[in-house]
Amino acid sequence: MRVQRSLSDKIFLVLKGIAMGLANKIPGVSGGVVAFVAGFYEEFIYSFKRVNKTAFKFLIAGRFKSLYRYINGPFLSLLILGIIISFFSISKILDFLLTRYEIQVWACFFGMIIGSIYYINKDFKGAWSKTARTALIIGALLGIGISFFDPATENSNLLFVFLCGIISVSGMTLPGLSGSFIMMLMGNYVLLLVDSVNSLYDTIADIFVGDFGFVNDPARIHLLKVLASFTLGSVTGLVTFSNLLSYLIKHFKKVTYASILGFIIGSLGVVWPWKHKIYATQNGNLLVDRNGNYIVATYKRYLPELTADTFWAIFYILVGVLLVLGLEWYGERTRKK
Repeated sequence: MRVQRSLSDKIFLVLKGIAMGLANKIPGVSGGVVAFVAGFYEEFIYSFKRVNKTAFKFLIAGRFKSLYRYINGPFLSLLILGIIISFFSISKILDFLLTRYEIQVWACFFGMIIGSIYYINKDFKGAWSKTARTALIIGALLGIGISFFDPATENSNLLFVFLCGIISVSGMTLPGLSGSFIMMLMGNYVLLLVDSVNSLYDTIADIFVGDFGFVNDPARIHLLKVLASFTLGSVTGLVTFSNLLSYLIKHFKKVTYASILGFIIGSLGVVWPWKHKIYATQNGNLLVDRNGNYIVATYKRYLPELTADTFWAIFYILVGVLLVLGLEWYGERTRKK
């Protein structure tokens, strides 16, 4: 599964990691879709599957070079580098765009989902068995059903946060199932992807200037524990899901891909561009996060009128489709090499 990569391939792999990081942060968009259409999904699953007892033995024995080769380190390190870059920098740009150009951004994501559906359907080449069709329908119904669940309330219990980490990583391993959106449904999107991350930013900044006063701040320490528990859960979930999906792809590839396609079709309702935000309330008062921003509980979707803004949104839907087709073209070139 390991492949030799040129310098340009390595740069593109970092860019794909950045795209995965961006997709994972947006509720309704799955980073696994990026892996799927960019042509490295199976290598991605294979590499994390290698984080097992053998890898642990290499680690304990101090055989770091063997460990790096065994887990496909050249691939994972570049991909994770892109995700980290996205998480700490480029995602801020996306936050700005969502604030200023929300419909256009959602329209672009909507187009990317449509492009993904086209891409995955090509693999079937018209050979749809009854089992595959059933898997497609079940996947679509699950995706649609999830999009209409009511969000739970925030829960910072560390065991629950660990469970959130396990479940949230599904967005990286299972295309069409958004980890961020699942976090919204579990009530912990702001806690885990906003507040705890901001606490890490603040802590790093304090350490950089030599200020260790945060150790006496119970709220800060709790958020850091929350982030650590969430990270541990994410790693656990990533390894577990990777092994499960690797088995399913190896033995039931068509049915697995049909289910994935169904999930992606179902996720179209989540990323529908034209929707109003419904903010979370408690005792009649709007809830805000630690930055003073209103917390989104769910969305109310509507059909747009035919205005200039609507046509611009349709244009961005086409841009999203073309972006995915471009990734597909590059993925095909990579696989042929």
